[in-house]
Amino acid sequence: MIIPGVPVLGAHFGVSPGVAAQVITALALGRFVGMPISGWVLDRLGTRAALVGGTIASAVASLLAAATPWFGLMLALVLVMGAAEGVWAMGREVAGIDLARLDQRGRVLSGFHGVHNIGLALGPLLGGVLTEAVGFRAAFVAYAACAAVSVPLGMIAPNSVPSHAPQPASNIEKRWGAAGLRQRLSGIQGLFNQIEPHLRSTYVVLVFATLTSFVHRVTLQSMLPLYASSRLGFTPSEVGLLFSIMGLFVFVMILPAGFIIDKVGRKWATVPSTGIPALVFLLVPFAGSFLQLAALQALMGVANGLSLGSIATSTYDVVPSSARGRLQAARRTIAELGGVGAPLLGGVLADVFSPAVPFLAYAPFLVLSAVLLALVGRETLPR
Repeated sequence: MIIPGVPVLGAHFGVSPGVAAQVITALALGRFVGMPISGWVLDRLGTRAALVGGTIASAVASLLAAATPWFGLMLALVLVMGAAEGVWAMGREVAGIDLARLDQRGRVLSGFHGVHNIGLALGPLLGGVLTEAVGFRAAFVAYAACAAVSVPLGMIAPNSVPSHAPQPASNIEKRWGAAGLRQRLSGIQGLFNQIEPHLRSTYVVLVFATLTSFVHRVTLQSMLPLYASSRLGFTPSEVGLLFSIMGLFVFVMILPAGFIIDKVGRKWATVPSTGIPALVFLLVPFAGSFLQLAALQALMGVANGLSLGSIATSTYDVVPSSARGRLQAARRTIAELGGVGAPLLGGVLADVFSPAVPFLAYAPFLVLSAVLLALVGRETLPR
């Protein structure tokens, strides 16, 4: 809901379009901060703590962001929103996988993420309408309302807790300073070593694929509104409609993607989900009309539909159940680096050159991701 209002934020607070796009950077940075927290919460407290705590924090931070008169404070509150969203997102993913049989993981997660993407499709359209009719602050209030509705849903959801014993408090107390950093790195290495040796390279490739997935998603969210408004003169409602078109195609892909993941092969979904965005990024700078951008957003919707649950399902095939929360959180934490860096660098490129340049700059990374998934990653579908 906030994405179409990014150009309006710049005009309201008197900052450049590239600086206004850092709202997306703040959200991504918050998710980066929230990922390690989510791994600890899930493996220690269970999914309900993540589902309830994340939504409460999101609602409060969003209401405060709607009221603040300072852009800097808004960025800080959006960062809190991102951290809370990160905790909640990992909680709902683990809660969802615990409801699925092994032979149904792809379809359950595809449908699960597909329903979530219905909100992602409607959000920009609703946000654009609210921004034009009331102002950008209305989008923050609507975001808070959605988070508030999710609180009781998290309370009644089944609480899933790993079977192994929690870490003793004495170990936690040691995690300070340089020694603490070495201890944490050693702990990550220990978690990685729990993966079967022949699957470790696949896990690394899946981490990189998630990283590039975050890059292309946040670049679309931050740079496409700037490109469409500054270069083509689109209104917030038209920008929101572009993202809703993408969401519609994501929705259409829910059933086909789930079937492909469970019956044909995980790689038949993961490889196109990174290869198609590479093509779209190469073509966006040459799009000069709403119809052309809509066609590219439709292609992106197909790619995002194929990615629904495919990378997550492949990772759950690889990681041991005893460390699933932390290894999934580690994958997402590394990926969030792309979510933070992509709009930050993209904002600089947009201010120095044009909003079209970031798309060309990031396309090679998407191509590399598709190649690694195809040639290095193993097929993890159980036969």
